[in-house]
Amino acid sequence: MSGDLFAAQGSGYQPLAARLRPQDLDGYVGQQHLLAPGKPLRRALEQRQLHSMIFWGPPGVGKTTLARIAAQAADAEFLQISAVLSGVREIREAVARARELKSLGRDTVLFVDEVHRFNKSQQDAFLPYVEDGTLIFIGATTENPSFELNNALLSRARVYKLRPLEREDIRAVLDNGIAALETPVGADPDVLDLLAAQADGDARRALNLLELAADLAVDGRIEETTVAEVLQESLRRFDKGGDVFYDQISALHKAVRGSAPDAALYWFCRMLDGGCDPLYVARRVVRMASEDIGNADPRALGIALDAWQVQERLGSPEGELAIAQAIIYLACAAKSNAVYTAYNAARAEIAQGDSQEVPLHLRNAPTQLLKSMDHGADYRYAHDEEGGYAAGENYFPESLKDRVYYHPVDRGLEQKIREKLDYLRSRDKTSTIRRYD
Repeated sequence: MSGDLFAAQGSGYQPLAARLRPQDLDGYVGQQHLLAPGKPLRRALEQRQLHSMIFWGPPGVGKTTLARIAAQAADAEFLQISAVLSGVREIREAVARARELKSLGRDTVLFVDEVHRFNKSQQDAFLPYVEDGTLIFIGATTENPSFELNNALLSRARVYKLRPLEREDIRAVLDNGIAALETPVGADPDVLDLLAAQADGDARRALNLLELAADLAVDGRIEETTVAEVLQESLRRFDKGGDVFYDQISALHKAVRGSAPDAALYWFCRMLDGGCDPLYVARRVVRMASEDIGNADPRALGIALDAWQVQERLGSPEGELAIAQAIIYLACAAKSNAVYTAYNAARAEIAQGDSQEVPLHLRNAPTQLLKSMDHGADYRYAHDEEGGYAAGENYFPESLKDRVYYHPVDRGLEQKIREKLDYLRSRDKTSTIRRYD
């Protein structure tokens, strides 16, 4: 019989979400991209051919439930530990139990919740037992496994990405939940739709909200005012340190880069709605101004910095409006990544090359000794040259002469910059004075 190795014993109160946990695939809601007929994971479960797996997805989408169903489908013992609460001792106990069951001819599924919370050595502790078949490892994580899990563990487990549940899936969960409440209550479809929307793809959250609303129901009915009372705080999914956080800031950045002001504003407001610190967004907007706009519109950087300062000085809501103004300006501005590309190219060349000495004519000569060593000798003072430009002069080390990192685009102010640089380089080519020729 499967069970949680370290679960507390007793038959007290169970939350509605626990009581309604599906026991098989027929009752499981969502994840059709993994579990529809013919899909590899579905076939593996139906054929009782389990392999080690990582379930990656946001909270409340069925990671634990799917692991239990997998163990049951393979008639394997289900052991569960949490990386938040467990350590080496619990791992050893689970392995010892798996070995005992193996000697009796029974497979074991060891489910590790929040597996990314284990450090490298703790994750490595599972490897020998996965390889020798002592146990089938299933880990659950809300974080990107590529960043949070060891490569050795990832190479021995297949990663399955679980998605937030669709609105209709949450409605089905709520319909089952309202029928299973210990104290019967009623609710109009519009009220259940509102609960489903606020659950934001999380079935566990939906059922928890339903229970809270049922406790506050008046005369046996859940009304919109009841739901509003339950939803005093924003319940949008936004993990300040997790994948959703980085996905949303990525969407904002890409919308600005793609000159889509409305989409950029949407993602900014989504992040605020989820509790993101506006100062974090302001700092990222400054980067967008340099990375994606640069000299095509240098005003963008100043506007971004001004918005950051307004947020620091005035706070909300004035600061957030200033950030929104900056985001919309940046999205509408001419785009160029020429500065960003040039900066990266110069850094890469320096990192990979030798340390080049400063040419003598460019060196500082504050003392007579240094002057006698030709520091600064033959330096051409640009302001004394025609048009304020010393045509043919070279400011690189000799081995890097004529190197070009910065390639202005033909948009915004950079179009004028490119025309000027093209003109100056043409003067270099025709100059009778050429350094290093």
